[in-house]
Amino acid sequence: MDAALWLRCWRWRRWALAVGLLGAAAAVALYSALPELPRVGSETDGEAGGEEVTVTVTVLLWWEPFGSLPGLPDCQRRYNLSGCRFSTNRSLFGEAQAVLFHHRDLVHHGVERLPPGAPLRPLCQRWVWMNFESPTHSPGLRGLPGFFNWTMSYRHDSDVFVPYGYLYVPPTPRPFVLPRKTRLVAWVISHWNEEHTRVRYYHQLKEHLPIDLYGARGMPLPQDGLLETVSAYKFYLAFENSQHTDYITEKLWKNAFSASAVPVVLGPSRANYERFIPSDSFIHVDDFASPQLLATYLKFLDKNKTNYRRYFAWRNKYEVHVASFWDEHLCKVCEAVRAAGNQINTVQNLASWFES
Repeated sequence: MDAALWLRCWRWRRWALAVGLLGAAAAVALYSALPELPRVGSETDGEAGGEEVTVTVTVLLWWEPFGSLPGLPDCQRRYNLSGCRFSTNRSLFGEAQAVLFHHRDLVHHGVERLPPGAPLRPLCQRWVWMNFESPTHSPGLRGLPGFFNWTMSYRHDSDVFVPYGYLYVPPTPRPFVLPRKTRLVAWVISHWNEEHTRVRYYHQLKEHLPIDLYGARGMPLPQDGLLETVSAYKFYLAFENSQHTDYITEKLWKNAFSASAVPVVLGPSRANYERFIPSDSFIHVDDFASPQLLATYLKFLDKNKTNYRRYFAWRNKYEVHVASFWDEHLCKVCEAVRAAGNQINTVQNLASWFES
């Protein structure tokens, strides 16, 4: 990498500290004079005899997600990813290659609490919009035109894609042992809303087969006992709180798959689910003309072991990974910045993209 270009780009590290003392017009002039960000991957240092060095990527969290974090991640220890530095100290604004903005906290504090000069950004810096709620539960999207040049979410077309979970092929496959099943259908729900599609569907389904309800309107779960409890059931209602593209949460990955229960899903389309999981690993409510027909099918599988076990054939090849909040997400940002080089864009219409 051209050392002169690196130094020119990072001159604003010194200048950015003064931005807070400048008006918006001065900030515009300052930011517009800066060149683009050079690549920050492993570079060869000519003065070190060709030795490869890793440039440290600094990621600043403008707000801690939901107001607090248990700690900042060690990406080297957890993911064998070196050269990542995280901070919540805004005095490091001038040193950060990326600044992370959690949407729920942005809505709470307001755009006036964004860095000085917003929506203009230093050209050497990525502002990353981070959100893992669905559009239905993401107010304020329409007031953010042009603020961000990267997105991070569960959507596959995000600049930084971090799903709630995924399947992977392990280096050494492990035999799958199906837990003993003594119960039929379970549903765990913490936020009950009679207007939600999932609650309305539940009311119709329970008329035709027994459903054990846990959480807000049902039985209490033992502390840290979700997986153990659900593993005794043949089926789990992995019903999302709203239906949007790629919005497939821990209800599938953790509550159902990790507990070895067959997920009955209500969320995006079957085709959307099949982008991420095998077609024979789940049951979609859309496959049935009515909740009564779904209930009839579940009762059929309950009495037919061979047909039921076919929903676990994928276990012979894949393992389940459930995303770790928030360590995995922060380390993904660091990794993405390092890999992207000079790739810079602006999200002109955040609402239009996220709500599509």
